[in-house]
Amino acid sequence: VKSETNKVESVIRSRKERPTGSTHFGDADWDEERPDEIGDATWGEVAKACCVHDAKEWGKIFVGACAALFFLYFFLVSLELMGSAAKVLGGCKAGGLMSDDTNPVAGLVIGELATALVQSSSTTTSIIVSLVGADAVSVNSGIYLVMGANIGTSVTNTIVSMGQMADGAQLERAFAGATVHDIFNLLSVAILFPLEIISHYLYHLTKAMLPD
Repeated sequence: VKSETNKVESVIRSRKERPTGSTHFGDADWDEERPDEIGDATWGEVAKACCVHDAKEWGKIFVGACAALFFLYFFLVSLELMGSAAKVLGGCKAGGLMSDDTNPVAGLVIGELATALVQSSSTTTSIIVSLVGADAVSVNSGIYLVMGANIGTSVTNTIVSMGQMADGAQLERAFAGATVHDIFNLLSVAILFPLEIISHYLYHLTKAMLPD
């Protein structure tokens, strides 16, 4: 009886055939479902969808995980190379441009523009950290540059959301998600930036962590 039940469950391809009314990826009526009609999946269904696979599927998962680690390694190597190149090519100019007397708003804008150009806040932040470590940019200026990088990354998710123009519903959801991300970053900087200018709490925290 148990084997027959498992066999019946394995051929279910619609939420209408499940007691909970939950949707699974690959259902025949995937595109016809509306959000208000979809029920919540049980923990058993979640565990089965995530952990129960045949040998071929586990092989694909293993290959995908290895590929992700492979490309992550070369991504980190490329960040290191970009940081070293920035120190060699632009270290002196960056140090002269971003001294302790530079307007904090200028540092914020430079961080935004740099991130918008390279389309990666991680790349910009890694370069800033490298420049600060090489004494090409001061710690104070590096803080404002990183804050600007967090605002500049908002350009990337907006561009990605625009890639969903072929489907109006998907575009609406994608743009809503990008807007939430943008507002979060803007509000965070709007709160932390004035506090840093007034109290320099991040600079003092960094100084306490690394007294040298």
